[in-house]
Amino acid sequence: MLWSTSLIDQLGEELAPWQRAAYGHFSAAMCDEEKPYPCVPGKQGFQTDTLRFGFADDPRKQAASEKLACLLKQYGEISRDTGKYASLVVFFNSEGIGAENQSIDSYQDIFWGLLNRIHELDESPWPEDIAKDPHHHTWEFCFDGEPYFAFCATPAHTVRKSRHFPYFLVAFQPRWVFDEINSSTAFGQKLKKVIRKRLIEYDEAEPHPSLKWYGQEDNYEWKQYYLSDDDSSLSKCPFLNMHKKIKS
Repeated sequence: MLWSTSLIDQLGEELAPWQRAAYGHFSAAMCDEEKPYPCVPGKQGFQTDTLRFGFADDPRKQAASEKLACLLKQYGEISRDTGKYASLVVFFNSEGIGAENQSIDSYQDIFWGLLNRIHELDESPWPEDIAKDPHHHTWEFCFDGEPYFAFCATPAHTVRKSRHFPYFLVAFQPRWVFDEINSSTAFGQKLKKVIRKRLIEYDEAEPHPSLKWYGQEDNYEWKQYYLSDDDSSLSKCPFLNMHKKIKS
């Protein structure tokens, strides 16, 4: 089931305690005006009831992968009707993971394992205009024919506060959201400067070197999905071998 902010306001008592807690943390971050969240489109999406939310179990479990696949399929059918700053934010019940004191690297494995499993559940062909190789600058994660920018936040992140969240969180932004937010538009260039300034203030650190524009020949989207607390990044995409299985 997909939830909106207005629906949670009406029926939030139906949510489990951990679900209410996860959404409460997210809402507090989006509403904080003293330390504004750096992603302007995400913040505006929350304020305009454009975002959609989903909840799933432990992200290491197959049941969570199946739930996420269902949420993404449902979301892809309605995302264009929600508003121009659309995103799907999925909270996972990671209380058990947190109790095990997982590291940033182990959460990274959990994230890519999750994306690989839901790709295996995808019954639609890979979009013809999206590269199948993650090491190509036009690659983007796709599900049910829709390209998405994926964003992961975890309890283990401490330096990059914009990537910290008390629960394991994955957000999916449809690629069409960026049609007017890119390096070729004045609006995109201006917005990037605002976001970078806010990001430095929020994280109290310089932006990760992997943060670049989609389509740049030296940019790889997968490196932006999951950022480390330092400036390092993986040399090979964990989705790399999956493109060989992608349906043509």
